[in-house]
Amino acid sequence: MVSARVVHPLDPIIDENCEILILGSFPSVKSREDHFYYAHPQNCFWKVMSTLCQCEVPKTPEEKKAMLLKNHIALWDSIHSCRITGSSDASIKDVVPNDIQSLIKNTKITRIYCNGKASLRIYNKYQQNVGIEAQVLPSTSPANAAYSLDRLIEIYKKTIKCP
Repeated sequence: MVSARVVHPLDPIIDENCEILILGSFPSVKSREDHFYYAHPQNCFWKVMSTLCQCEVPKTPEEKKAMLLKNHIALWDSIHSCRITGSSDASIKDVVPNDIQSLIKNTKITRIYCNGKASLRIYNKYQQNVGIEAQVLPSTSPANAAYSLDRLIEIYKKTIKCP
């Protein structure tokens, strides 16, 4: 597989009432194809978040977006564009970061969580101007086989509190 320069194709999920921002690194091939976050069927993100928000696992992009916003959670990625091979965070090079500071300017966001170490690494490298220290959570990606769904839920529940 060849490394290609890819521009982030997804809009952030956010409104002025958001208090929490969850950042991934960059959309997977499946998410880019489906035009929505965490689209790979083996990614645990939506199962974890629906458990935290105490609701059914949302099926459609509209339901997923509504669940997050109802719970004052914004979602985006740390990277605007990069060279990447497939969906591999390890292959990411030549990063242009997203403008997190502008994104959260007119919101109530005071907490930022990174879904995985790659997102945190990019955030810490490029987002010193944001003024919010991000915390890393284990990646919900199927590539993170070290964490079962139950273990992910347990860790996320200790950190993210839905209203």
